[in-house]
Amino acid sequence: MSWSIEVDADTCIGSALCVGIAPEHFELVEGFSCPRRSEVGPAEEVTDAAESCPVEAITVRDAGTGEVLAPER
Repeated sequence: MSWSIEVDADTCIGSALCVGIAPEHFELVEGFSCPRRSEVGPAEEVTDAAESCPVEAITVRDAGTGEVLAPER
């Protein structure tokens, strides 16, 4: 199983909470969050980062099915 990570650049405000929670998965580029890799193995810190984003700019999906895993709606 693998997960895809997407960051909506139009929504991101650059709070960097995701970088603080999961620095191995996110970085700031020109003040906005970017995933270090678009596809990763399951990792709790990735869903924690998505759930912690103040503007819900991060979406984590099951790469095989497209099911949204985080943030919970």
